[in-house]
Amino acid sequence: MKPTTTEAMTTLLNQINKALPFGMAEAEICAGKCIGCPKKLMEYMSMEVDYWQCRLEQDDAPDLAEFTNFANRSKRIYKSLSKNGLVNL
Repeated sequence: MKPTTTEAMTTLLNQINKALPFGMAEAEICAGKCIGCPKKLMEYMSMEVDYWQCRLEQDDAPDLAEFTNFANRSKRIYKSLSKNGLVNL
């Protein structure tokens, strides 16, 4: 049975929280390569994760398009952070 969009979003948010180094200091983020601004990408992802967690807590389920768009943006940002050496692919 396929998960609901709420369950899928919860799973995606958990994966993002585990995969991205949100606790990393700004000096570490900006110390290496700079392909795209990793600091701004991390800030953006942090705001998006907070936004979706808040919506889920209010029982506001995302529709399939919202989930898909967020998942695709997350994937692209993860790849960019990988190019900057902050995460491993």
